[in-house]
Amino acid sequence: MTEAALHPSYPKSGLWSWLTTVDHKRIGILYGVTALILLCIGGTEAMLIRTQLIVPNNTFLSADTFNAMFTMHGVTMIFMFVMPMNAAFFNYMVPLQIGARDVAFPRLNALSYWVFLFGALLFHTSFLVGHLPEVGWFGYANLTTEKYSPGMGTDFWVIGLQLLGLASLIASINFITTIVNMRAPGMTAMRMPLYTWTALITNILLLLALPVITVALAQVLFDRHFGTKIYEPGEGGSVILWQHLFWVFGHPEVYILILPPMGIVSEILPTFSRKPLFGYSAMVYATAGIGFLAFTVWAHHMFTVGMGPWATAIFSASTMLIAIPTGVKIFNWIFTMVGGQVRLTTACLFSIGFIAMFTIGGLSGVMHASPPIDTQQQDSYFVVAHFHYVLVAGAAQGLLAGIYYWFPKFTGRMMSEKLGKIHFWLNIIGVNLTFFPMHFLGADGMPRRIYTYPSGMGFDFWNFWITMGAYITAVSGLIFLINVWTSLRNGEKASADPWDARTLEWAISSPPPEYNFAKLPTVTARDDFWHRKYELKNFQPEGPAHVELPNPTAWPLVVGIGLALLGYGFIFGYALSFIGVAITIIGAYGWSFAKFEG
Repeated sequence: MTEAALHPSYPKSGLWSWLTTVDHKRIGILYGVTALILLCIGGTEAMLIRTQLIVPNNTFLSADTFNAMFTMHGVTMIFMFVMPMNAAFFNYMVPLQIGARDVAFPRLNALSYWVFLFGALLFHTSFLVGHLPEVGWFGYANLTTEKYSPGMGTDFWVIGLQLLGLASLIASINFITTIVNMRAPGMTAMRMPLYTWTALITNILLLLALPVITVALAQVLFDRHFGTKIYEPGEGGSVILWQHLFWVFGHPEVYILILPPMGIVSEILPTFSRKPLFGYSAMVYATAGIGFLAFTVWAHHMFTVGMGPWATAIFSASTMLIAIPTGVKIFNWIFTMVGGQVRLTTACLFSIGFIAMFTIGGLSGVMHASPPIDTQQQDSYFVVAHFHYVLVAGAAQGLLAGIYYWFPKFTGRMMSEKLGKIHFWLNIIGVNLTFFPMHFLGADGMPRRIYTYPSGMGFDFWNFWITMGAYITAVSGLIFLINVWTSLRNGEKASADPWDARTLEWAISSPPPEYNFAKLPTVTARDDFWHRKYELKNFQPEGPAHVELPNPTAWPLVVGIGLALLGYGFIFGYALSFIGVAITIIGAYGWSFAKFEG
């Protein structure tokens, strides 16, 4: 039975096949392409911000436009680039790494993508109507109330984030179930690839953290539309309540963003060092430890609000404590390379760059565990330097490493190593020139979130070079996009296992067939693919077979449209919300009675 014969009545190509797909690999590609488009949008917003700050007293952007740009930039890069790019890798790689044919809930998987897409579109509709949110990605109360943020801008922020959060919540349930229940025979927990472990811990964090921000955002919506005054101090509300709810979500969110790139690096370095990951068990426990401690440190963002000495001391200690499992990871990556036959491919270079950049960001983060230091640096450019080293110089480099590593598996073609290495060196120069001088600006007292500054304050020199670094980073990103485009069209064809890799995704063709594994593998060792190739020496690629797969369906798309219209109704009129509810009900009804199995 050939792959094309699995579902002869359903299209395998064309737009409709993508709109109705429930194949985890196609959904991963949809997530990845959408995330890269949104990266270009968020990066453009960053260039506008830095162009405004290149010289003192600049009038390139107005104050309101600048506020809108850093709000749009922050939300886009966090929720619409890093998170969905992580989701792209989860979707494509996790079932392959655990030897499964699909995720546990294929239709929910499709729904998560469509809800994410419509959430991103709703958020960016604010551009089309000229009402951009100006409250920052953090939306501190009571800036978000109708009194201080009239108009539709903040509504786009609130409802867009609700839809994006719902998409991630749906996906988290799916991936937890998939990893726990659908591993190949013999794949015990301590034989799982490290990337799969980070995917599991990340999705547990999502499952626990997202309901908190969902409630907090619902309260903002109620304040704005129904007059509840939850965040209005003059009416008995509390702005500190928002900070607690936001950061109970917001600090685990940092690890939601960074743990998957850590897992990617943990896959790449052993492959290109030709030796197993150093201290695998310690890395697993460190990942779990970071996941647990992520919920104990949120209030280090609030040392200046007057929580009292006991709360400050406890959160200071927990912030220092989380550096221990993080340090375990860094040293284990280094020792993985020590004594190995390291091949400095582009993927390996970006992995090494991730370690270096994340270490710098982590060291400045540990400094903020000290309340006096944190008080001095609060709301200064020192904080901007810290979190950009973690999320841009760090997480983004890990994601880029993953793209270069798994691109042959996604596409069946190799990326250009020459362009890749030019991309790496320009990127590493650009991000360091952009973000390292921000430490100096912060130490000199430059506040964050200001749209201009006077000459003679000592900020001129570094702001100029920071903007030059941002332009270099943008050029490196353009080279990356050129590499992707030319490699898709003319790249060298990839074999099933071009890197001589360790894990099960490389045991099947590039790109994989729709059914992944014709016969589910039986795992007998950690790094099982290496074990088969070099110890058992009996690996035989599986041929195609008759495999039952779920049918494509448009109902997740219909439900996504209904939820988007429900959200639009809070902005443009409640009639749209009623239409959205009706479409959602119709979609759910159709979903319930649609044929599932092939």
